[in-house]
Amino acid sequence: MNLTEVFRSFQNMKVAIIGDVMVDAYLKGKVHRMSPEAPVPVLLLNKEENRLGGAANVALNLKALGAQTYLCSVIGKDHAGETLIDLLKDAGIHNHEILFDEQRKTTVKTRVLSGTQHVLRIDQEDLHSLESSMEDALIKAVKHRMDEGLDALIFEDYNKGVLTQRVITELVSYANEKGIKTTVDPKNDNFLSYKHVSLFKPNLKELIEGLTVSIDVVNRPDSLAEAAKKLREVLNHDLTLITLSEHGIFVESEASWKKISAHVREITDVSGAGDTVIAVATLCLIANLEPEQIAAIANLAGGMVCEHSGVVSVDSNALLLEANKLS
Repeated sequence: MNLTEVFRSFQNMKVAIIGDVMVDAYLKGKVHRMSPEAPVPVLLLNKEENRLGGAANVALNLKALGAQTYLCSVIGKDHAGETLIDLLKDAGIHNHEILFDEQRKTTVKTRVLSGTQHVLRIDQEDLHSLESSMEDALIKAVKHRMDEGLDALIFEDYNKGVLTQRVITELVSYANEKGIKTTVDPKNDNFLSYKHVSLFKPNLKELIEGLTVSIDVVNRPDSLAEAAKKLREVLNHDLTLITLSEHGIFVESEASWKKISAHVREITDVSGAGDTVIAVATLCLIANLEPEQIAAIANLAGGMVCEHSGVVSVDSNALLLEANKLS
């Protein structure tokens, strides 16, 4: 299959995402003076905007690439939760596995911008792990979605409490029984809980902290390979992708490893780049591309979204055009 056929095949793929969802809110305006009340800037507000964030942004990227997308999570029974559901409906993302918990607060990250300058971020969230009854309900809902037919299940972890060790273990095991690929964008709390998954995608900081290792990307790229080997010994997974920001991406399978350089771009905002990488890598994995090709296309996609302000999804046509230039 050539890449055009691969991208066309994304439309037949069914992917669910489980993890921490949030609303990315933006207050946009212009700082025009300093406040007489305190030494802080006064922003003249001219626009308010809400976007899908966290695991919901992964879903948005999958949808933009043509996949049938199902989002599974737990949110608060509050105004922000209603806003999130409305955004999902507008995006055409299935939300039947979104559960409401009156004991939780829907995560909202509000960014205050003066022009393109990031002035302040305000976070509203709860970080406690799910109660056992909510774990039961979420596991049941996701298993039902898998029984209906899935090609992959993505674990998108932001350390907000939805992905508990029990949720992770039970759903990875069930997915493996059903022959469903499992891909992971981890965070530190449960970093080493994702055993026997298909693809594990930490960033460099998460890898260093998760394994307590020292890595020198520039002078000792083999230190990445050593860390990846150590990770494989613990998790016994199939494929490792490590995002390296301006240094590109590292890919390792049982057979080989390679570091792929980043493409020169005008970087505006790195928010959400990891969400794009895991979405693209998952679809390429389902399409049975080779590890190096998966990494190269995901690396391209992550860089492309960094050219835009705020959290945005990848443009499928633009990605295909650039990916074909690599061939």
